[in-house]
Amino acid sequence: MNVKPKLKQPKQPKQPKEAAAPAYKQIQAYLQDLLAGPDFGPGDRIPSERVLAEQLGRSRMTVRKAIEGLITMGLLERNGTSATRIPVPRVTRPMDVFASQGFHRIIQSGGGTAGNKLLHFEQARASAKVASRLNLEEGTEIVMFRRLWTANETPVCIETSHLPLSLVPDLAAEDLMAGESLYSLLHSRYGIGAMHGEREIGIATCNEMEARLLNLGLGTTCLLLQVQVHDEKGRPIEFTRSLNHPKFVIFRTSPADMSETVA
Repeated sequence: MNVKPKLKQPKQPKQPKEAAAPAYKQIQAYLQDLLAGPDFGPGDRIPSERVLAEQLGRSRMTVRKAIEGLITMGLLERNGTSATRIPVPRVTRPMDVFASQGFHRIIQSGGGTAGNKLLHFEQARASAKVASRLNLEEGTEIVMFRRLWTANETPVCIETSHLPLSLVPDLAAEDLMAGESLYSLLHSRYGIGAMHGEREIGIATCNEMEARLLNLGLGTTCLLLQVQVHDEKGRPIEFTRSLNHPKFVIFRTSPADMSETVA
């Protein structure tokens, strides 16, 4: 990938008079806005520290500190030649209806090391939206849990899952903390197999909690995946809302025969 030759002049961020942000933080905010725009994409090199320092009117040391912070956040990476790039996606999610793989397997199949942290687990009452997705009456008891997924220790996705309590009456937080795949657990303990999913892809802006967990700015636009999983009998068994990091996750379908669509 070629280095992008020129940067737009940065807008000076508005800071409270009594407590202006440090210079390196201002540079980080500017670079994050730049990386989120249409001019840069995964794999692209960013301008050198020297070029950035000249164009932004800052010292190279300050620019270097800003860049190192973005590298720590996973938004940039350096290779062996010291070039700084936007990381290529770490996770490719298949969008095929019958590809009901857990996220752990998806990360591993791409050569990554998967990790997850259970953020929340509870038995609750289904909201109108969740009930409609699970073909339940509003207020029916469900199990809801939220997990943060990492690929090679980099946060890539927050998934919130909802299952009818009647299907998994003894499911506990400890089961999910042990690291076993949810779908493997559904098959081995509850006899639920041959699962397939209906997927909806969209976008959503991350709230304060999501931004903090994914190392993103508040309000960053993320990739939203909503999945209804059905068993072999066609019963809805899970509804999942998956918020995906916009730089580290891509969605991909299987090759399609386009010959019949050509006029």
